[in-house]
Amino acid sequence: MASFNRRKFIQSGSLAAVPFLAPFQIKDPIQNKLTNYESERLVDFTFDGVFLNPEEYSQKLLDICQKNKMGRDFYGNGGIVRKLEEKMAAITGKEKAIFMPSGTMANEFSLRVLSGHKAKVFVQETSHIYRDEGDAAQSVHNKRLVPVAKGKAELTLEELKQAVSYHNKGEVFKSGIGVISIEVPVRRCDAKLVDIKEIEKISEYAKANDIKMHLDGARLHLASAYSGVSVEEYSSYFDTVYISLYKYLGATGGAILCGDQEVIDQMPRLMKIFGGTVFGAWPYAAVALHYLEGFEERFQKSVKKAEDLFTQLNQLPGIEVKSVPNGTYIHHLHLDKNINKRKLSNFLSKNTSIKIYGVAEPQGHITLRLTETILNQSNDEIVKAFSQGLQAAK
Repeated sequence: MASFNRRKFIQSGSLAAVPFLAPFQIKDPIQNKLTNYESERLVDFTFDGVFLNPEEYSQKLLDICQKNKMGRDFYGNGGIVRKLEEKMAAITGKEKAIFMPSGTMANEFSLRVLSGHKAKVFVQETSHIYRDEGDAAQSVHNKRLVPVAKGKAELTLEELKQAVSYHNKGEVFKSGIGVISIEVPVRRCDAKLVDIKEIEKISEYAKANDIKMHLDGARLHLASAYSGVSVEEYSSYFDTVYISLYKYLGATGGAILCGDQEVIDQMPRLMKIFGGTVFGAWPYAAVALHYLEGFEERFQKSVKKAEDLFTQLNQLPGIEVKSVPNGTYIHHLHLDKNINKRKLSNFLSKNTSIKIYGVAEPQGHITLRLTETILNQSNDEIVKAFSQGLQAAK
């Protein structure tokens, strides 16, 4: 990557108005080298997607501004933010989309608006909404989350019907069911899929019973590449869809929520009263839109390449890569006991521009997360690097 001139960067065009970029000074060249996501050689198995460090993000943003005529937004309105919203609305097949600062906000506001005065929301017990959002639905939005399919990614129509029947039975003061929320893929279950046939059946059931549907699709493009189901088809079964801008699209934060215009038009006021309005969201939108262009094709190519790579790696002594059943981009790397995992990780990062975790999870494996960076080296090069690393780690 070209050397970074901070003074020139701050003085260039509209970028001088970006307060969160001005203080960035990279003082650790070793750390910078190890996290260089713009490197033509880096293959990273440690994160969900492109994870730019401050210098790289600043440089990428500058490159985008210089190559494209790009207007800034004003409190989320207009400019490159609108272009991203229009693009996401088209991809999901929805009437309208809106930028939000976080996926939690997108999820929670969807539950609030879609359910109206109805109190109950049915969710997977393993879902982000149920396990990772600080009980916001109950504490802030007066919604009662009802968990289904404990410990599993899969949510079936029969399980849902049983849960609905159980909670309706004997309930004197019925509070109503507002929303069924489904996360695809499910992060807490190694990014497993939910069967599209079950989603279709649940959607039909919901419509027949006047229940709205929300899709937590933070990593929806990754699910699509493995399931063969398009983002638009997934979205068609739901009233609202959330997609993350930083999981694999390179932004430092942000989310997009898509849905009918009537629903999305209620979001700006909620964002304001809950402190979510951002004066300038364009630095997030510009980078996300940049990586979104052609992402589906690149990641589908990455998936096919990984299948061949893992087959080759499994022919090396002392190593085995296992794919998660009904999974997506997460795979498990198992090593023989005589191989030092940290030594292997250090060798790969320092000598071959390949990054893996150096410490195994409690289950004994190392998680490999497939990203488009796998395209930066040939499979022969990656296999050779692992072969040398295994010898060095004994």
